[in-house]
Amino acid sequence: MEAGDILGSGTISGKTREARGCLMEYTWNGKEPLVLNNGESRTFLEDGDTIEMRGFAGSDQQRVGFGNVRGTITPALPKEFFEN
Repeated sequence: MEAGDILGSGTISGKTREARGCLMEYTWNGKEPLVLNNGESRTFLEDGDTIEMRGFAGSDQQRVGFGNVRGTITPALPKEFFEN
């Protein structure tokens, strides 16, 4: 791993669509596209997408957060990069 890598460690989902824990679950493995505010439909992340995660635990009076984490999806390295 290197600085800037995005890491997923699993999800905890609820019973409704809005409570699904990740994009793959939310789009039901690509069968139910997510419609973005600009009208574009997506089923999976694409090269060039920027993802920002933020979270906290607690209540309005007392919370603990980890701050914002942001990363941009870049194209995979060519196969030749790994040869040699």
